[in-house]
Amino acid sequence: MRAIWKGAVSFGLVSIAVKLFSATEEKDIRFHQVHRTDGGRIKYKRTCSIDGEEVTYDDIAKGYDLGGGEMVILTDEDFAELPLTTSRAIDVLQFVPAEQIDPLLFAKAYYLEPEGQAAKPYVLLRDALTESDRVAIVKVALRQREQLATLRVHDDVLVLNTMLWPDEVRTPDFGFLDEDIETRPAELAMASSLIDSMAGSFKAEEFTDNYRAALQEVIDAKVEGREIVAPEEAEEAPAAAVDLMAALKASVERAKKARGEAPEERAREIGATPIGAAKSAAKKTSSGTATKSATAKKAAPAKKSAAAKKTPAAKATAAPSKTAAAKKAPAKKTGTATKAAKKSA
Repeated sequence: MRAIWKGAVSFGLVSIAVKLFSATEEKDIRFHQVHRTDGGRIKYKRTCSIDGEEVTYDDIAKGYDLGGGEMVILTDEDFAELPLTTSRAIDVLQFVPAEQIDPLLFAKAYYLEPEGQAAKPYVLLRDALTESDRVAIVKVALRQREQLATLRVHDDVLVLNTMLWPDEVRTPDFGFLDEDIETRPAELAMASSLIDSMAGSFKAEEFTDNYRAALQEVIDAKVEGREIVAPEEAEEAPAAAVDLMAALKASVERAKKARGEAPEERAREIGATPIGAAKSAAKKTSSGTATKSATAKKAAPAKKSAAAKKTPAAKATAAPSKTAAAKKAPAKKTGTATKAAKKSA
């Protein structure tokens, strides 16, 4: 790493000589603008909008637009005369608990390395910050701009985090903040259950930039002349559900499956929560309903069975009657035929 700044941490009457190194780096894949047909680089010329002449870096100054076509030009000499008393110093202003600083204020992080004989006071400040569980609020001038920053400990190294000034943070102004929106206890309980089912310990190394990896694969394939295989499509997010509770329940189930948890294990874990109690109550109710249904079902077959028993008996009784009637009928017909025969005679 290359030091980008040298100065000293002013800690009371103690001065700690340090070198500043950028603690982070961007991993974005960068491209050049090229001519599509032959791959030639596209170059931009710095030209003056008034006379059209190309301008070198030495002739470029900073201009502040006043509006209406008027411009105030500032040179390096103008910036050099500004009262930056912290130009080569990191002045400690106060020590505060880390939780009092909103992460929204943080901008960029830098490592501090002790220079020369400053290792002893450097370690002393580091250990004192660790022991007190506080961070130092400091002011520092970087790139001709005074900045608010914090000093804290990370991996036994002092880290300078530059911060935004309070007036650089915008105040949110959204319409829904003026609306009276209420959440039901059941919805809140289900949302809490979803959060609980997705809870974990943050480990930065577990997360990767999948887009950058896929883009690098495409570039490597182009270089090697390989066939470019499209990466697997990510699972589409479900459409927005109208029923919030249904969406929350589905999300909880999805989280359980993703973590490979058995439903009964999860039920035991969240049994003491409000949603667990609600589920237990629902289970009791459904059990009672199920018992009633079972009783009703048992009763129904009994009636049916009784009816079924009666029906065959009735049929059995009716059948002999028909048979008897059938037996009598032929006898009647025989008698009538005999009488008719006698009259004929």
